Amino acid sequence: MLGRVEPLAGLLAGLDWVRARLLRTCMPLSSRLAGDREARVAVVATSVVLLSFVLALLSPLALLAIGPIVLGVPHLLADVRYCIVRPGWHRNRALWLAALPVLAVGLGAELSIGLAGVGAAVMAADAPAKRRLVGVAIVGVLLMSTLVLDRWFGLALVHLHNVIAVLLWLRWRERRRRWHLVPLVLLVPCSLVLVMWPLPLGLHWLAPASVPLGHHLALLAPGLPSALALPLVILFAFMQSVHYGLWLRVVPEEDRDRPTPRTFRASLRTLDRELGAWLVRLTMLAAVALAVWAVIDLQAARIGYLRFARFHAVLELCVVALVLVENRTMATPKETS
Repeated sequence: MLGRVEPLAGLLAGLDWVRARLLRTCMPLSSRLAGDREARVAVVATSVVLLSFVLALLSPLALLAIGPIVLGVPHLLADVRYCIVRPGWHRNRALWLAALPVLAVGLGAELSIGLAGVGAAVMAADAPAKRRLVGVAIVGVLLMSTLVLDRWFGLALVHLHNVIAVLLWLRWRERRRRWHLVPLVLLVPCSLVLVMWPLPLGLHWLAPASVPLGHHLALLAPGLPSALALPLVILFAFMQSVHYGLWLRVVPEEDRDRPTPRTFRASLRTLDRELGAWLVRLTMLAAVALAVWAVIDLQAARIGYLRFARFHAVLELCVVALVLVENRTMATPKETS
């Protein structure tokens, strides 16, 4: 195992050195945060919200165009790790069959197929029959909605899946204090400012010409008047950035077995151990391939990624259903092991 990760671990050694120096400079505050998970997670989450707000205010189109290319593939790997492997649902063989329709959505299947997978996952949940039947009934209503509302349901899921990540994070573990409410409350005024502000300070600043405003309006707010469509697109840019930050920074801090942070090299070795070195390397290769594709044709690369990534919105919906039906927190297996 060590032989497989050492080349990459060597690249991370410099980052570990920089972080160590930074932590020493910020002592004693850094020492306190290192030993206090709840406070540290709140600081990281608040930083994610504020940074996302500033970027959405200054250059939302650039954020929409480049964000999926840079952070999209790593965040899909984080989805698999924290939504499936770490909670232990991969040990339930019945859920593997339920996962097939969900994955099919990433290959072009209709959302109704993915929701059928959500229903199958609920039936395979470790919960009383009554709770499972209620869950299946709710999924059935959603499934009928996809048939009646067609693309409007899919559009709603695109916007709401950013919020689903927030809900999952709130359900991650039992907390002793209320630190996690700080970034949550901060989301509200940031969202209101972005929606009510007449125009972003730099709507087209740094925005790639190959992915114009009309492209985002057509994907995220088709048919809506510009007075509603533009704020909705900007709000999506903000929440998508928060979504990425949650899966890549906040959830890893929240879910870690020990309360103190790891080095970057230790994090890589743990990632290899949990998911397998082959999957981690394949994901890295996919991220590089997407970046190369974006250099050649940014709009095509972005659309290609978004089409494949549709499955993870259904996956997160599936995880929400399992959490509610099994009446548990995401970190339950790790907390009780």
